[in-house]
Amino acid sequence: MMYGFFTRSLLISFVFVAGAVAFGLCYGPRLIGDEPQSKPAKTPVPPREFVAAVKPFLNSYCAGCHGAKKQKSDRRFDRFDGEIRDESALVDYQDILDQLNLSEMPPTDARQPSNDQRRKIISWLTTRIARYHRENHPTARQTVLRRLNAREYRNTVRDLLKLNATMYDPTASFPKDQTDENLDNVGETLVMSGYLLAQHLDAAEKSIDKALYPLKQPPVQKWTFRDGFRQQPEIDQVHRKTNLFKHMTLYDVVGADKHEGAYGPILAFKQGVPFDGFYNIRLKAQAVNRLHPYAPKFLGTDPDEPLRLGIVPGDHSVGQLHKPQPIEPLLAEIELADEAKWYSIRVWLDAGYTPRFTFRNGLMDARTLWSRLLRKYPDQFPKRKRPGIVEARYNAIAFGKLPQIHIHEIKIEGPFYDDWPTAGQRALLGDDCEQILTSGDLTEQQIRTLFRRFMSRAFRREPQAEEINRIERVVTTRRKQGRSPLQAYADGLKAILCSPAFLYLEESLYLDEGTQAVKPEDIRNGVELSSTALASRLSYFLWSSMPDETLRKLADDESLQDPKVLAAQVDRMLKDEKSAAFVDGFLDSWLNLRDLGATPADRNQFRAFYHYDLGTAMRQETHMFTRYLIDENLSLSNFLDSDFTFVNRRLAEMYGVSAPKGYEFQRVELKDGRRGGLLGQASVLTVTANGIDTSPVVRGVWMLENILGAPPSPPPPDVEPLDPDIRGAKSIRDQLKKHRETPTCFDCHRKIDPLGFALENFDPIGRWRDNYGRQKKIDASGEMPSGERFEDIVGLKQILVKRRHQFARALAETLLAYSTGRRLSPADRPHVDQILKELRAHEYRLRDLVHLVVLSEPFQWK
Repeated sequence: MMYGFFTRSLLISFVFVAGAVAFGLCYGPRLIGDEPQSKPAKTPVPPREFVAAVKPFLNSYCAGCHGAKKQKSDRRFDRFDGEIRDESALVDYQDILDQLNLSEMPPTDARQPSNDQRRKIISWLTTRIARYHRENHPTARQTVLRRLNAREYRNTVRDLLKLNATMYDPTASFPKDQTDENLDNVGETLVMSGYLLAQHLDAAEKSIDKALYPLKQPPVQKWTFRDGFRQQPEIDQVHRKTNLFKHMTLYDVVGADKHEGAYGPILAFKQGVPFDGFYNIRLKAQAVNRLHPYAPKFLGTDPDEPLRLGIVPGDHSVGQLHKPQPIEPLLAEIELADEAKWYSIRVWLDAGYTPRFTFRNGLMDARTLWSRLLRKYPDQFPKRKRPGIVEARYNAIAFGKLPQIHIHEIKIEGPFYDDWPTAGQRALLGDDCEQILTSGDLTEQQIRTLFRRFMSRAFRREPQAEEINRIERVVTTRRKQGRSPLQAYADGLKAILCSPAFLYLEESLYLDEGTQAVKPEDIRNGVELSSTALASRLSYFLWSSMPDETLRKLADDESLQDPKVLAAQVDRMLKDEKSAAFVDGFLDSWLNLRDLGATPADRNQFRAFYHYDLGTAMRQETHMFTRYLIDENLSLSNFLDSDFTFVNRRLAEMYGVSAPKGYEFQRVELKDGRRGGLLGQASVLTVTANGIDTSPVVRGVWMLENILGAPPSPPPPDVEPLDPDIRGAKSIRDQLKKHRETPTCFDCHRKIDPLGFALENFDPIGRWRDNYGRQKKIDASGEMPSGERFEDIVGLKQILVKRRHQFARALAETLLAYSTGRRLSPADRPHVDQILKELRAHEYRLRDLVHLVVLSEPFQWK
């Protein structure tokens, strides 16, 4: 057995190496290490205008901070001669132009040029920069070989093998993908290591086996559980006396710290279901003590709200079933009646998983609640013989009236399938699926036909003959080692999932048939992507997964190159539920929402965050908000300020807005200007804090990077970092004022600090506050480098809305980088300018921006 695995590993490694060599030969230009250099400008700049107007302007208004004596931000402009010789100089000239357009240079406390002077310099810089772009071929179009990141791999395996991925994650053991400016799909950072290749081998083996087996439809089985409901040691000792384990009892929510009665496992069924499939679960359950005698605020529950039962999967091989596990999606949720009733649901369960029951709106930290309940309501409980958690737990459970869920009986039946053979088996075995499953045999012709079909989907293009031959040699070798025809064929499929043609996106150059090389000057000029490569780029942009059949057909017949067809596909794909991957993936990259919860909120200060699962609600709000802007094609100015958002009841209570009925998310109107837009959403405010306190610097830097697209320079190495915000005798504003007295810090902090101070009224999880505890009142006022002043977040948002073009540029640049999987360079600036020009004509609508990115040259050329 070990020998077989080792041999298979060597074979698949051979396929990867051989495939990589072939991949490099076919698409060699993508692997060129030396970037072509930009050509010098062909036409020298006439010196008269530069000498007469531009040079004196720079000497008068710029050289004081960026001249021979002082070079703030490591910029020196007194040596400029009007010639843009390379991209480094281009960056300097472009930065001057941007600062003048934003009225942020010269600083407000310095001598200012007249409006006429400013206009002339802006006009000269604009013309000169545009000519540089016309006369110099950009280096940004050279294609970078890009590996699928973890989320793209996971989605691709799901769609390729037609798997139900509710609880299956083939990337669970993969190392975390590296990010570049928060983007997790930049080709240069997605390296391949020996360890990762080994994990791909393991994932390929598990995924193919999951899709292919069992070969025969499993019989339906039934299980019934009526008593013996042990749950966990801490509460079993009480339930042994109070209910004799006749029913399962749930107390805690899953967000509790030390869980007691948060999960209801069926310990007699801990081995889980025997096969992947749908299972019918019938259970007799009731809500107990929904109307209780205790203060609602004390327990944190709402008597008017039905108790809700949730079902999540559990795997006893991962850990104890009464504790949280890494993979536990919510499979179903039921509102319970106060009397015992039967409920029926159908859920998908992977083999080895058992259903576990949770209390969605239950108590918080029952372990500490037992004693607190007895202390607050001593007359309702027997006198305590001895203090301690054991006695407190018993008295609270035996004599208390705490809200809880009782489950009296559980019946499980399955597995059931929508179709047999399954969609996964048909994806692997094609039209002859039934015959192959029955006989377990395949002919050589069947194998070659199936490999061609499967590789076409896996590689997202038609495979070459040698690629098929290479996989067929794997099958021949495995047959000689004693594997059955079907087993050997499955090994070939696993090898395909370890091929670079599957693991790397084919962003091949648009070449004539039979062409094996591309001239360096063609790369410098930019070469159009092939139709299949364009289909893949579009699909991984909007779905984070492989192209579907519709997209492949349009790619195969070259229809996708038609702008109208391409635009229609954008609309179709955005309407598909798979586009949720785009919303989540882009928000994670743009707003860094993947780090939400990375620095957990302090449990003592922010109990509600865990009791009501606010972290999930925060993410859901931002997702639904963005989704709505796309679906309705609304202005991206709504990101800066809006009069609506999406909240559930608990998030609404936190925001102080009218709470929607029920527990589902709903669109609500906002009358308080503090909450509209991203800067009032708790997801953003939480991810820019550290879980304990807030920092104007951290939030200010985040806004410069993500909202205004103007990241500050790194702090000088000789400057001491700020002390934590002690909220003591001096405020954080006082600390930063002293910090700005350092000359090397002033320029950056005059941009950072006002933005950060505007958000200081929001605590580390986004709740509004007027003071730092009982101490100094918060001052959220500030002045922008342009001289514009504001008193609070409402005033700042009004300024930002006026600057929506600057915000639109930042958003467009991030979206373009995300869509192409590479960093932008100065050579991309004209294309971004063109996108913004057309976007302004479209009134800055968000779905239109997605269209413009897809139709842009950087997206379609490489």
